[in-house]
Amino acid sequence: MASKGLQDLKQQVEGAAQEAVTSAGTAVQQVVDQATEAGQKAMDQVAKTTQETIDKAANQASEAFSGLGKKIGLLK
Repeated sequence: MASKGLQDLKQQVEGAAQEAVTSAGTAVQQVVDQATEAGQKAMDQVAKTTQETIDKAANQASEAFSGLGKKIGLLK
């Protein structure tokens, strides 16, 4: 009978340990997901800022060449 009680206790402890491991795994996965999302948002912002900078530089270059063309009489 004592053996049965110990067996039940062992199963309860193993079940509780498995639940703890599962909960810890879930928590770690949530942290990884949040970090991944934050990293993606940061990369999206970098891409957006880079594109805006490229567009601005292209517009400035276009205006400069247009102004140069007008000065030397190629454009009216």
